[in-house]
Amino acid sequence: MSGFVVAVDGPAASGKGTIAEGLGAAYGLPVLDTGLLYRAVGLAVLAAGGDLDSQADALAQASVLDATRLDPVRLRTRVAGPAASRVAVHPKVRETLRAFQRAFAAQPGGAVIDGRDIGTVIVPDAPAKLYVTADPAVRARRRWLQLSAAGDPVTEAEILADIESRDAADAARADSPMRPAADAVLLDTTEMTIEAAADAARRIVEAARARWEASR
Repeated sequence: MSGFVVAVDGPAASGKGTIAEGLGAAYGLPVLDTGLLYRAVGLAVLAAGGDLDSQADALAQASVLDATRLDPVRLRTRVAGPAASRVAVHPKVRETLRAFQRAFAAQPGGAVIDGRDIGTVIVPDAPAKLYVTADPAVRARRRWLQLSAAGDPVTEAEILADIESRDAADAARADSPMRPAADAVLLDTTEMTIEAAADAARRIVEAARARWEASR
């Protein structure tokens, strides 16, 4: 690995996406939200009339996915999230999408990548690893506020149920389950504002960067 890579893992609505974008801006690094890859596959399966629980159906869509042309607005919907968790359990789908993720991480200058298995599977040798988490009820409120602002009539209770279901599915899958890397720094954002969480993340990454530069 020639560049400085930051792996940001954690469950839905923990704040990891916002943190990853902030780190990318702070260090001038490209950012990849790997959840968008799985969301894109999930929505493609649904659009094709396929079965999210069929590895063959999901693999067919993952195999033709143009990972360079993802629409975050379309993919960050309530439907896309659960669909992503369902297609993400398929080992062949994960294998197909890993190549793009690892190539992104291998860029000469480095990268910031967020997801569920970045520090454990995609770039286990990343110099900086964070595992961002928060209480499920707090995460549900955050996501509910986002969706409500966008005009989605979903209730907070429905969002909490979705989050708990996705957490269970992501943690229980046999291939690359969601869990902190042994050397990841835990960042609990439950009681933090966005600004405070971003500042804490920068301090963690700055310490990791100093160690990385000293070892080169």
